[in-house]
Amino acid sequence: MTGPETAPDVVDGTTILVVDDNAGNRYVAASWLRRAGYRVVEATTGTEALDRVARDPIDVVLLDVGLPDMSGFEVCERIKSDPVLSRPVIHLSATAIRGQDRAQGLTRGADAYLVEPVEPDELRATVWSVLRYHRARAAAERLADRLAGLSRATMAMNAAVDFDELATTIASGAAALAEVPAAALVAASDRTVRRAVVDPADPDDTPRCDSVSSRLLDRLAGTLPDGPAAVAWAEAVDGEAVDGEAVDGEAVDGEAGEPASALRFGFRAGRVAIVLRTPQLGTELRDLLAQLGNAAALAVDSLQLYVEEHTLALTLQRAFLPSGPVAPPGLEVAVRYVPAAQNTEIGGDFYEVVELGEGRLLLAIGDVSGHSIHAATVMVELRHALRAYAVEGHGPAAILQRLEDLLRRYHPREFATVCVMVLDTVRDVVTVANAGHLAPLLASPEGTVPLAARGPMLGLRRPHGADSVLALPPRWTLVLYTDGLVEKRGVDLDAALEDLRTAVSVDPAPEELGDRLLARFAGVREDDIALLILRGGA
Repeated sequence: MTGPETAPDVVDGTTILVVDDNAGNRYVAASWLRRAGYRVVEATTGTEALDRVARDPIDVVLLDVGLPDMSGFEVCERIKSDPVLSRPVIHLSATAIRGQDRAQGLTRGADAYLVEPVEPDELRATVWSVLRYHRARAAAERLADRLAGLSRATMAMNAAVDFDELATTIASGAAALAEVPAAALVAASDRTVRRAVVDPADPDDTPRCDSVSSRLLDRLAGTLPDGPAAVAWAEAVDGEAVDGEAVDGEAVDGEAGEPASALRFGFRAGRVAIVLRTPQLGTELRDLLAQLGNAAALAVDSLQLYVEEHTLALTLQRAFLPSGPVAPPGLEVAVRYVPAAQNTEIGGDFYEVVELGEGRLLLAIGDVSGHSIHAATVMVELRHALRAYAVEGHGPAAILQRLEDLLRRYHPREFATVCVMVLDTVRDVVTVANAGHLAPLLASPEGTVPLAARGPMLGLRRPHGADSVLALPPRWTLVLYTDGLVEKRGVDLDAALEDLRTAVSVDPAPEELGDRLLARFAGVREDDIALLILRGGA
């Protein structure tokens, strides 16, 4: 029988625990296995066997059924039921030789069942076969776990919203796959290189800069931004691997002389480097890391495109809004526009502040439904029409009726909410008309109340009522806002509005109040926020 001798990859370094209370039986089985190249340790009881399995690197247990303290069946069951202890078990018995004994042993977890007397070749062949199957199964399970980890890492990379988060998810994915400290370098859209280091042995997932050579990371960082070196390797292959030898002609070593492996990837603009603190990579791990690196490079491309689109959208949106308004004498004004945190499209939120002369000031805030170039163009049309109607001398309700006619004629499928106010600083009154917008807040030393003017939103083809004229207190603050400030998924709107009301007071300056409100309410934004704050009085 030559099977075991022809499989040194299975035999080398393999430890077999022989469990039998009969010294002669242990000696014979151990001798046969040692001659085949296995390392053998021995135990005489079930308790001793379980202890050896728990503390020693045992690969296979050769287990007698009739032990003095417990049956071999029970020992096998306890080994197999514990994920930490689980090892291949082969029963070898000279007494439990009936068919029902063998059936019970196999049913309770044994991988094989031999009956004495047994030939040496049969014993060695059985051990070799069980080991080969067990290791193949373990390799398949490890690969399945790694593939699942690769899938999780890919999903996390594609969900990253900035380059720092992306670098961390890449490093975490590589560290989980290789089970060694890993670092990731990412070329961000601003031509900086973001880095993250993750050590899988750290239970707190705290980045440790000493886990991977900072000298190596500095060298690799220089190859990532656009340049001849980056273009050369990006065009040559999907990924370039250097295992413990050189990166751009220099040795790849850790700070303490520990070798590392570096892989670099690039597609279009996206460039990534992954560094592992390990001297060499097996074929399977290299292939998985190549998939991770390629997915990472594509994720960088996607994130760069997202950032560029978001920057373009934000620039265009802000170009549509009026420049920072200048406060008339005796008034303080602050405006804020904050785009949705997860939205690269242009929104329809707007605000307006226009001096009308003779101590009068037009204030308006609105929101065109949707997020698109079309919504933004409708918003610009409404904003400019609103200014024109105000300059012509129309009051807030008349302005809203004309805006309704404008939508009906040119954009019959669009909807918008708008609140228009004309502040008269000579008479200390404010005239209000509201087309479906959230009620502005008026704060005074006596407290904060919503302005009660209400009306249908624009686009419903319904008439708009008369103006509401309200007297202003000696000291006051007006807060106009869009629904992005208070509307959150899973949060009751009435409760959010009440929370906002209690957060508004007359004392803070408008700039300070605007910062406070955004800090308290903006959070993770699902919609744009426009905010207009005006303070007046003695």
